[in-house]
Amino acid sequence: MSDWPEGTGRAPRTGTGGADHGGGQEPVAWSGPEGAQAFAAVEAATDWLLGYPFVFRTLARWVGGGSVLVDYGCGPGKVADHAARQLGAKVLGVDTSPEMLALARGSGTAVAEYHLVTDGRAACLADGCADAVMCNHVLASLPSAQTVLAVFREIRRILRPGGPFVLLATDPACSGTQYASLSIGDPGGTYAPGDALPVRLRRTDGSWQVMPNHAWPVDFYPALLERAGFGDLVQHRPTVDEALALPGLVPPVLTAGRTWSAEHSRPPLVITTAVAV
Repeated sequence: MSDWPEGTGRAPRTGTGGADHGGGQEPVAWSGPEGAQAFAAVEAATDWLLGYPFVFRTLARWVGGGSVLVDYGCGPGKVADHAARQLGAKVLGVDTSPEMLALARGSGTAVAEYHLVTDGRAACLADGCADAVMCNHVLASLPSAQTVLAVFREIRRILRPGGPFVLLATDPACSGTQYASLSIGDPGGTYAPGDALPVRLRRTDGSWQVMPNHAWPVDFYPALLERAGFGDLVQHRPTVDEALALPGLVPPVLTAGRTWSAEHSRPPLVITTAVAV
């Protein structure tokens, strides 16, 4: 068994959006128990090479034992659990999906706490309760700039002044490239902010599923973050060479036997860091 987590922190779409699993199979809704189980089976190898380790590395400059870290849009809890173990922080995972939270709470290795977001608000979390917040692959499920701004404002509400917000997202400009565990958009496609953007995700059984997303270019976030009460914005696009050059950042089991050719030529993930003002 692999010692690196499987599944992502991506939040499901609200409602009854579906995913085409290919091969003529019936769509599976993300919002129910079957959808949550399917979503938890996403492999996410590219994310565990160029995404989550760099999120944790960024957060480690601010948080440690005794800190409170919120994972906003925690999904089935694999990323929140890993962050709690690696950073030593108290991790609070929040999500809009009760089924995702049930998976997170039911994990035999879960060390984080999990809470429901209702009507766009994590009511169980007090203003300024968090020392840091991470948000991984959530915004692509949001259909409008106003909903993205609302999420940023809710995150700012729960984050103490001076606390960091670390955001991981795919770059819609990388559409048409086949990566180890995902592909973004269609070959030759160009996408304006908010456009429908299909993302194919590789599952642990080797099959692929399509997740309906929205395109939010990485240069779209800074202006909204400033409106929501954040400053000191920095964006970083991790590379394969950077990941492999940092001892202990990526588990050897993840890199063994992989060429990462697409990830080398066109890294698809961007980390945006901002500070609550």
